[in-house]
Amino acid sequence: QVQLVESGGGLVQTGGSLRLSCTVSRRTGSDDYMAWFRQVPGKDREFVAGLKWTGSTGDLLDSLQDRFTISRDNAKNTVYLQMNSLKPEDTAVYYCALRTSGAGQYSFWGQGTQVTVSS
Repeated sequence: QVQLVESGGGLVQTGGSLRLSCTVSRRTGSDDYMAWFRQVPGKDREFVAGLKWTGSTGDLLDSLQDRFTISRDNAKNTVYLQMNSLKPEDTAVYYCALRTSGAGQYSFWGQGTQVTVSS
């Protein structure tokens, strides 16, 4: 069983920054895909960013590309989401998730971390 633990959420003012971390309990396959999602009550969960344990690039929601960055530290089995110039509409619960190579869906999820951006 794989466990994902998020951290780094909190309350920040508009324009501030936060860095979320997601640590995986054990290293999974190189082609496995780690992703960040966010969810606001009453709305569907939204893909934010993702990347594999190998390779130089990741994926990022188009509307966030100028403010958010995804990165990883393979030695620490950790994926990061750097969020800059935060806006009140970024307020959500942020989840990390793991999709194993060849799988059609995300099999493992973290517990979520709350990000609140005050105006």
